[in-house]
Amino acid sequence: MNPGVPSPARAARRRVSQKATRFTESVIREMTRLALQYNAVNLAQGFPDFPAPEAVKQAAQQAIARDVNQYAITWGARPLREAIAEKFQRTQGLAVDPEREITVCCGSTEAMIAALLAVVDPGDEVVIFEPFYENYGPDAILCGAVPRYVKLRPPEWSFDPEELERVFGPRTRAIILNTPNNPTGKVFTRAELECIRDLCVRWDAYAITDEIYEHILYDGAEHISITTLEGMRERTITINGLSKTYSVTGWRIGWTLAAAELTAAIRKVHDFLTVGAAAPLQEAGAVALRLPDEYYRQLAADYGARRDRLLAHLERAGFRCYRPMGAYYIMTDISEFLPRCGADDVAFVRYLVEQIGVAGVPGSSFYSRPADGARQVRFCFCKRDETLDAAGARLLQLRP
Repeated sequence: MNPGVPSPARAARRRVSQKATRFTESVIREMTRLALQYNAVNLAQGFPDFPAPEAVKQAAQQAIARDVNQYAITWGARPLREAIAEKFQRTQGLAVDPEREITVCCGSTEAMIAALLAVVDPGDEVVIFEPFYENYGPDAILCGAVPRYVKLRPPEWSFDPEELERVFGPRTRAIILNTPNNPTGKVFTRAELECIRDLCVRWDAYAITDEIYEHILYDGAEHISITTLEGMRERTITINGLSKTYSVTGWRIGWTLAAAELTAAIRKVHDFLTVGAAAPLQEAGAVALRLPDEYYRQLAADYGARRDRLLAHLERAGFRCYRPMGAYYIMTDISEFLPRCGADDVAFVRYLVEQIGVAGVPGSSFYSRPADGARQVRFCFCKRDETLDAAGARLLQLRP
């Protein structure tokens, strides 16, 4: 056999990994590419189109000018870790050791996969609420875990405690919790968190909780970190970041808070995933986390006005909307438009971006079974008023 020509058997072994065949590319990022292609208003990907706080931008510029341009400590620059600990104690009333319990990562996305890789072994089960942020299922698969899904049901996006109890068992290693929730806008209540806590304690499982939207709350909703509940301090990995609160989604600065033993494992994984996050942006992050309380009050008020603005536009166009209590997304029911504007959610969003000029995200991308989201579409409202109004004007074309 010619040694330069691979045999069919050898060629077959060079196919992509089995893991990589079990999920698609990001549908959200794909919709952004389509929005650019068709010059559509992008209400798909959750990045603000308005400026970040001036003080935070200046802090980054000053750090670069001071030559803070080399590697920071792998698990995060000390000023940022101290600021994270101070803010968590101020907002949640829980003391965290910045030296042993915080790891700075390249965004909350890396923080999630680093946390899972640190605690999950192949064959373990990971519980995921659906509809879910699209990374969670692939993250579990990349860790070799078996995802177990539990439904959040509209209009309140509540879960059935008995259904949740049924998916927990001796193989359950962790549950992923996102509150406030993307894509639904649900904010988990204390009673719901206590239900989750009881199952984690019973089955000795971890809670990995993504709290990136903690300050974007409406109508009196309260954000509670599950790690503050009795019995959860040693079994929770709390994930957060700068992206959403400070409108710097491109900076990729996130972190984990966890007990020292868990943090040691996360730091090892993080080190070999990315080495470390951008040094000058970590310096700016320390400034951001010390902004006054008024900043967070105004942030929530501004997003509340944007929410109401987009809700009005969507309802005028014929969408049935689920009113979010947190985050900056609106899930909608598109039954009114089917089959006139497409057979399902995927066909509808293609029609929407190509013919109407507005980009949303098909609901099926947030479910393990695409059929469960075939009549849903998600829109984001982290945009200027003129952007939302431009989308609203175009959406009126959907009316019969």
